[in-house]
Amino acid sequence: MTRKLRMGMVGGGPGAFIGPVHKIAAEMGGKIELVAGAFAQTAERSRQAGEGFRIDPARAYGSYQDMLRAERARPDPIDFIVVATPNHLHLPVSLEALQAGFAVMSDKPATATYEEALVLQAAVETSAQPYALTHTYAGYGMVREARALCASGRLGAIRKVAVEYLQGWLSQPIERSGHKQAEWRSNPAFSGAGGCIGDIGTHAFHMVEYVAGIEVTQINATLRRVVPGRQLDDDCNAMLRFANGASGVLMASQVATGELNELRLRIYGELGSLDWRQQDPGRLTLRWADGPEQTYHGATRYLSEDAKAAFLLPPGHPEGVIEAFSVLYAEFAQTLIERQRDPASPLPPTLPGIRAAVRGMRFIERAIESDRQQAWVKF
Repeated sequence: MTRKLRMGMVGGGPGAFIGPVHKIAAEMGGKIELVAGAFAQTAERSRQAGEGFRIDPARAYGSYQDMLRAERARPDPIDFIVVATPNHLHLPVSLEALQAGFAVMSDKPATATYEEALVLQAAVETSAQPYALTHTYAGYGMVREARALCASGRLGAIRKVAVEYLQGWLSQPIERSGHKQAEWRSNPAFSGAGGCIGDIGTHAFHMVEYVAGIEVTQINATLRRVVPGRQLDDDCNAMLRFANGASGVLMASQVATGELNELRLRIYGELGSLDWRQQDPGRLTLRWADGPEQTYHGATRYLSEDAKAAFLLPPGHPEGVIEAFSVLYAEFAQTLIERQRDPASPLPPTLPGIRAAVRGMRFIERAIESDRQQAWVKF
């Protein structure tokens, strides 16, 4: 292409953590620029956000409907939108964007409910536009190395998976003191039926299937509301059964006092195991039944091609969540570019799409149902 792809953002305005992250990550690769947005619920706040993002004031819209309508009529319209709103708006924004002829990159979870995810899936399958989901941790190079190792069979038959995602930021009822992020995440009208299980549990679940390459078939979950008066779960534990007979455990909590953002994945095979932590993302530990422990380092020559392609800097230069986001955006941008030559070009298998979106929402729904029954349920 002779120009950058033009991105429009819905949400991500004043007080939002994720809006600037999307902008920085999308533009990092040099193929995308943010040119338009409906950043907030009022025209004035959207205008203020547009000023902060340094876009044309005429392209800071009062609603996403206004943006889609106006951009379609422009000679230089946006190429895709990113959905960075609370969960209850993910479906309507994505649907209208697809129907208006725009590709969609969405925050997770894909929708507020599993039923909505099925509606979205039908829309994506009938649309000519690609849809991708920002499961951020899928963009880490060492996560892709772990995925390649599992696919290669070097670990042997996978027997057990353990994933934990621990945060402590909701250990107190900060949603009652004006904390914007806590307010909507703890309110079912905006978040959907899942609290912690939807916010970070879906990340943990996606990591399990994405890396291990096997699907969950049954789940037995317990969801708790630890902080008195909280409307949604803030602490979750689940046992998992996989299609190959392996077992798993998933632990997610936002009331793990003192924890920051501790996402850890361990996969145990017949011949060896792997261990990856998000707070030390450039390092992957391998342990073997008949060999010494190994540590793989980011961006090194011995990694798989998928892993090496995900690193932006030479070995020894730390890369974090912004870079992981950027990898997802780079793959999405490349898909849009390739579709100009071949409209049927698919998303790369390393980039989460509508199937991951539906599986994530099914996980939330099944976890809630298992907790209600206090029993194993089929996935």
